[in-house]
Amino acid sequence: MRDRNDQNPLSQLSRRTALTTLAVVMALLWVFDTASIQATAGIEGNGVWWRAAPGLVAACALLLPRRPPALTWGPCAAVVASWAITAALLRSVAPEYPDWGLLETLCLLLLLIRTTKDIPQPWTAAALGTALGVAVIAAPMRLDWDGSVVFSLLLTFPTGGAVGLGCYLRSRDHRRKRAVADIRQSERLELARELHDFVAHHVTGIIVQAQAARAIRESAPEQVDSLLSHIEQAGSETLQSMRKLVLVLREDEVRAVRPGDLFAELGELVAAFAERDAPATLQVAAEARQTRPDPEVETSVRNVVREGLTNVRRHAPGSPSVSVRVGMAGDDGDAAARRLRVEVHNSPPRQATPNAEPLGGRGGLGLVGLTERTEAVGGTLHASRAEDGGWRLTAEFPLRGAVTGSPA
Repeated sequence: MRDRNDQNPLSQLSRRTALTTLAVVMALLWVFDTASIQATAGIEGNGVWWRAAPGLVAACALLLPRRPPALTWGPCAAVVASWAITAALLRSVAPEYPDWGLLETLCLLLLLIRTTKDIPQPWTAAALGTALGVAVIAAPMRLDWDGSVVFSLLLTFPTGGAVGLGCYLRSRDHRRKRAVADIRQSERLELARELHDFVAHHVTGIIVQAQAARAIRESAPEQVDSLLSHIEQAGSETLQSMRKLVLVLREDEVRAVRPGDLFAELGELVAAFAERDAPATLQVAAEARQTRPDPEVETSVRNVVREGLTNVRRHAPGSPSVSVRVGMAGDDGDAAARRLRVEVHNSPPRQATPNAEPLGGRGGLGLVGLTERTEAVGGTLHASRAEDGGWRLTAEFPLRGAVTGSPA
């Protein structure tokens, strides 16, 4: 699931503004470099235009997609072009005609940040980053006068800043990936414990029906086929749950959901939230009450509602109203396409700030566990800003029905 911050209009606006500003700055630097080369061409001839190549190559490398192999060979091409021009002009430049491209320097610095941040192999990132940094510092040496040393010295500061920023962003991404992995692992272990309990529930139903078939095989043999059909269905659903079971179980005790008591438990969750935090209501459609979700779906529904209310408590304190709705979604004429829809909606707090955190926090990690649990049972999860300025968390789950004859 994508990070829901990508859907934030403010984040999209900030990104577009930054990209537009960068494009304008690059265009201005290109005009400045072109004017400088044109002045040189008026005296030395049109043969000097090849000196603009490093800036163009670096700009093209910066515009390439940020994924392999372009992530590596793009900066490599920029380094080769920069060093080739530096080596060619180091002894041939007339002092009064500088050929140090500002667009080239800017693009090389941005490529240095990207290389340090995004290239996964540490040694490759270090080697290519070093080559980019040296290319930036060496570029002013093309001026072939005493001031070139000063410019080279001054460029060590933005070069060091680019390396530091890239390393910081790389470390931040690594910490985020670790946090996401930890949350997913935690959710998988908890789900494994609950699914284990449900498998035992299904197997109990299979054993009971097998014993019943054995007891009536002499007195009512015509009912044996029906019981065997039920056993087959129960075994199929048990296998579906077992495929979702991970090998390692949590050591701490987790209260399992009582099969068939989903709506009663949702009522307890909403009532407890309303008593401690904010006015909250639970609305369950009559059609939804008649459904018989799989036990693992019931547990996932309860956990989505629980985590949704927890996020409202953390990120929207003082919300005047919170509603939990359970209904149906899908094609009314196609029973197989019908899905159980769960929605947790909170209105905006009375003292809301323009930069209020979205549901799940700005990092988006609060949604990772919910997504892992929902998708594990074939469902979908979506979080977005509501029309009234609040937040809405919506999940849909498949309905395959409980085991016939089991106490679900």
